Amino acid sequence: MTPEPFGARLRHAMDTRGPLCVGIDPHASLLASWGLNDDIAGLERFTRTVVEALADRVAVLKPQSAFFERFGSRGVAVLEKAVEEARAAGALVLMDAKRGDIGSTMAAYAATYLDKDSPLFSDAVTLSPYLGFGSLRPALDAAAVSGAGVFVLALTSNPEGAEVQRATAADGRSLAQLMLDHMAAENAGAAPLGSVGAVVGATLGDAGVNLAINGPLLAPGIGAQGATPADLPAVFGDAVGNVVPSVSRGVLRHGPDVSGLCEAAERFADEVRGAVSGS
Repeated sequence: MTPEPFGARLRHAMDTRGPLCVGIDPHASLLASWGLNDDIAGLERFTRTVVEALADRVAVLKPQSAFFERFGSRGVAVLEKAVEEARAAGALVLMDAKRGDIGSTMAAYAATYLDKDSPLFSDAVTLSPYLGFGSLRPALDAAAVSGAGVFVLALTSNPEGAEVQRATAADGRSLAQLMLDHMAAENAGAAPLGSVGAVVGATLGDAGVNLAINGPLLAPGIGAQGATPADLPAVFGDAVGNVVPSVSRGVLRHGPDVSGLCEAAERFADEVRGAVSGS
């Protein structure tokens, strides 16, 4: 049986649960603010609390792999359990790993996150295309087979990104636009939404590119980085209905109180709905 594509599953999740992605970023300062130690016990407590509070209500949970990997194999084991439990509760899991490589190495990354037999199998993974979009082919093919998705870095919110992403290709397009055009080609004909998404920072003010890729647009930067849901229409224009705003500290700082986490996530989702419907 052919699996339902990620784009269709994401569209349904956003329409029913609200257009919001909540990051799971257990960095040391956040653990400390929760009264937890920066160790495996603190990592487990933090992660379990977030998953139990939000996995049955938000559309997407996005664990940042690096914050688990820093604890070695025990941290990765916590990540594996979080992925399994979040997906079992109905959330789509987007693994924020930003992998990018070539050939057999890219294929190994694809097997890690996009093969259903892997303990880290996720509904989608973030990828870096700046070794050339074609280098992502193993991941794109693996995602198509498993019904998973990918989110490809296009225009990130960090200021350093501009020197690469805004650089001009031989045909006059920015490299970001070149990558977006590749994504649009991958999503051609998909309905209701393609499974190849782009990462575009919500803090950009005006993206200055064509975002009509027929796929989802992951928008980090809401909350602690300074962007608000009200900023989304100006950044994303006609594509705002396909935006998946990503919030991490703006929600997580309300823990460890479960009700505080739930209320913060619901408030952001409601604000995004209002911004999108009023655009």
